[in-house]
Amino acid sequence: MGSKWRKAKLALGLNTCLYIPKTLEDSPATASASTVTGGRFFDAVSLSPTTPNRNSDCHVDMPTTPTPSSSGLRMPKHHNSKSSKSTCAICLMSMKPGQGHAIFTAECSHSFHFNCITSNVKHGNQICPVCRAKWKEIPFQSPLTDISQPRSRNGQVHWPQHDAWMTVVRQVPPARLDTNRNISNLFQTVEPSVFDDDEVVDHRPMGSQKNSSTDATNHHSMGAIEVKTWPEISAVTKSASHNNFAVLVHLKAPHAVGLLNQSGMPVTGQNSRAPVDLVTVLDVSGSMAGTKLALLKRAMGFVIQNLGPADRLSVIAFSSTARRLFPLRRMSDTGKQEALQAVNSLSSNGGTNIAEALKKSAKIMTDRKWKNPVSSIILLSDGQDTYTINSPNVAATQTNYRSLLPACMQRNAASSGLHIPVHAFGFGADHDAVSMHSISETSGGTFSFIEAENVIQDAFAQCIGGLLSVVVQELRVEVECVHPVLRLNSIKAGSYNASLASDNKSGNIEVGDLYADEERDFLVMLDIPADRSSNDMMTLIKVKCTYKDPTQSDNLDLVTLDHIDDVKIERPDTIGQLIVSMEVDKQRNRLQSAEAMAEARSAAENGDLAAAVSVLERCRKKLSETVSAKAGDRLCLALDAELKEMQERMANRRVYETSGRAYVLSGLSSHSWQRATAHGDSTDSTSLIQAYQTPSMIDMVSRSQTMYLGSPAPRPPLRPLRSFPARQQPR
Repeated sequence: MGSKWRKAKLALGLNTCLYIPKTLEDSPATASASTVTGGRFFDAVSLSPTTPNRNSDCHVDMPTTPTPSSSGLRMPKHHNSKSSKSTCAICLMSMKPGQGHAIFTAECSHSFHFNCITSNVKHGNQICPVCRAKWKEIPFQSPLTDISQPRSRNGQVHWPQHDAWMTVVRQVPPARLDTNRNISNLFQTVEPSVFDDDEVVDHRPMGSQKNSSTDATNHHSMGAIEVKTWPEISAVTKSASHNNFAVLVHLKAPHAVGLLNQSGMPVTGQNSRAPVDLVTVLDVSGSMAGTKLALLKRAMGFVIQNLGPADRLSVIAFSSTARRLFPLRRMSDTGKQEALQAVNSLSSNGGTNIAEALKKSAKIMTDRKWKNPVSSIILLSDGQDTYTINSPNVAATQTNYRSLLPACMQRNAASSGLHIPVHAFGFGADHDAVSMHSISETSGGTFSFIEAENVIQDAFAQCIGGLLSVVVQELRVEVECVHPVLRLNSIKAGSYNASLASDNKSGNIEVGDLYADEERDFLVMLDIPADRSSNDMMTLIKVKCTYKDPTQSDNLDLVTLDHIDDVKIERPDTIGQLIVSMEVDKQRNRLQSAEAMAEARSAAENGDLAAAVSVLERCRKKLSETVSAKAGDRLCLALDAELKEMQERMANRRVYETSGRAYVLSGLSSHSWQRATAHGDSTDSTSLIQAYQTPSMIDMVSRSQTMYLGSPAPRPPLRPLRSFPARQQPR
């Protein structure tokens, strides 16, 4: 039994405990067994999996639900030749005599490090973690009388120096009294009526800076946005008209040069990244018990570790009700210590009240005195809201989903709204994918589907990899017809707000934030009439961009890009061989694939899975016949792989209900926002479904996987799926 338990823990990668200092309010303890010199003076606070008993440092409940093996992070095979007699079954470290460990041998003959077992049983648990035998005698720790002296650890565990969690520990100083901070307030049960207790970011309150405008030619911080345009074909004869003529507007954000140093911390100076205000809203209902909660704590530990001292974090835990664990706090060494302690204190019980949790997160953002340039909310849940969405009528339920998100946070709210995206993560097979997708879509965030429990950290890593690299804000793209006979027909912009002027001669797209190196593609559809009086060249449109640079000290400066080359085509009397734009072709494929996904989902929700599969099959066939697909474009290959995966997840009603719906919705979220989401194996470096990942996201996922696996894994070279030099193809 002990061997199986140990192997199971190793297979999940749950063999490490994080040691961080306690606050002054915690009672110190030392073992009443023989000690050795050189012990650490840290108390154990587990960010590896724990049972709902928050004082059990290393004991882990095993999964109660199967984990799909077809997706997610592939776990390594561990080879351990040590016998159970020489290895502590709790921390899995060596128990050889003479290494400075106090060893406890129970009456059932199983041995453990004294400190490990006292932590495991100090609240009355008298059952052996290995054989489950009930003990008559248990080990005991006596309290210290002098807390001013460093305390040694009996049974000290020598963690490997490369262990990723120890990086956090070494950065955290010993606990000391801070007269400017009341640590006990971080864990308060009675919350203030106004959440204006956020930690200061600087000495200038919000809105104290004045607006100004900067031309892009004088903008030197991160470089200007790159803008390119392509017409779908190179020429239209004078005697012919062409409705819905596509012009591609391609945007790429500046490169992330100098955003992070080698330690993953923001650097100072002109190229510093914009600091973030982040609120994580975490489901701790009863269904999160065991391994789910343990892995959530581990993932939050990763998030905390990778935030910088200028970033601020607040955590909300919710079940039947919601509570704020601590206000917006800067992630300094002390701030990280407090955040880790708060997250580790979580236990699971109760129902699922998503609406109350989001209301509280909105209150944090609304009431704060200070404001970092970037703000975002991360929501994770594995269930369905049992307090707000209770209508048996399907149509009414669809409408009620909007009620989960406070009105001030909805994207189409008044200009005074928060405009803070909620990035929602649906965890497991039982979450309400429709409501989570609705929350993210309404707020301007993304929806990710975490199918396998062990990829939750990778999913969070991908998300914060983007949030910690925002280089453009409030981006607005303006398009204007140049030739007097031209009119705009529409703008294909996915979920972004796009509008046309009343005379259809101009339009704009509200893009918002861009991560470093992130790309956006929009198709502007024109109606080109026949015009025998025109010249041999016709100028179609001109493009202008305005945005703010959050990396500047006064991020209200407005940057203007209006020196972009106009889009032109030939208007000859006759045309020989037409030149088709590969760039336009592949973006048309992307839009058509997204439309097919939405149509297939509609058919599946109406109970016709056969029709849904047929829609996807027709799209795949049409996709394979396009110019870009025949040329081997990787985006087209990725789209085909995704469509095929969706077909497989619509094989029957059970598969669709458990994973298909969430997979499709996360794919739709990704394509509509042109932003990476987690679904299936989309965070795996070998997956084709990585069309929107940025280098910053890939780097953060790599850190996550390196930490999780314990050693760096070889990474293939980055191969962008979207940008490649423009190539023309004869028609």
